[in-house]
Amino acid sequence: MIKLTFCLRRLPHLTREEFQTYWRETHAPLVAKHAKTLGILRYVQNHTAYDEMNAGMQASRGGPPSYDGVAELWFESEEAMAANTSEAAAKAGAELLEDEKKFIDLANSPLWFGDELEVVG
Repeated sequence: MIKLTFCLRRLPHLTREEFQTYWRETHAPLVAKHAKTLGILRYVQNHTAYDEMNAGMQASRGGPPSYDGVAELWFESEEAMAANTSEAAAKAGAELLEDEKKFIDLANSPLWFGDELEVVG
């Protein structure tokens, strides 16, 4: 199992609420639509909250969070992803990227593949 972690920053013209609503209500269904084609086994959105408890934690670290949310996507393996070279997968990936350009500041939103290591659970 391999996981893609994507730390999201919203485009400057969007409020946090607009960003999170679009991500949840428009982009999430698009990911779900293409999940099988792209080999996505699991997709989780972590929306950054701004309540009193978070404000205290953020202050103890020097300020507000630098991300508006984190997306996590699980795939079977690197090999399975590399083998998925179908035209349908390329088209699905391109459609997701075009949609991401509508709400994510892609240049300032790092993503990486990694192996998940459960320590407590």
